[in-house]
Amino acid sequence: MTINGWGEEPDPRAPRLPALAHLLAALAEPARLSLLRHLTLGEHRVVELTAHLGLAQSTTSAHLARLRECGLVSVRSDGRASVYALVAPAELDALLAAAEALRAATAPGENHP
Repeated sequence: MTINGWGEEPDPRAPRLPALAHLLAALAEPARLSLLRHLTLGEHRVVELTAHLGLAQSTTSAHLARLRECGLVSVRSDGRASVYALVAPAELDALLAAAEALRAATAPGENHP
């Protein structure tokens, strides 16, 4: 039976692929990965994250906005400061560990079947 014109059943995960691609693209920036790793230590104000990265506050804020769009971080107000935190730290840690394992398993020069 042809469902999609190619003789294959439709992939039930297909509608989620654009959101997954958006998430993975957000993780593809080293500065954003550094921000996420730093947030594993707990909540931080933008000024603290800016100092950690050594970037301009506007650049740090732009990275945080991208991470927030993907649902990776949350923000709350504390007076005039914005305080950021990870939304799902255990899941993020598992994702990054899996990515590291995949990178190691597919590193050039390794013997792959």
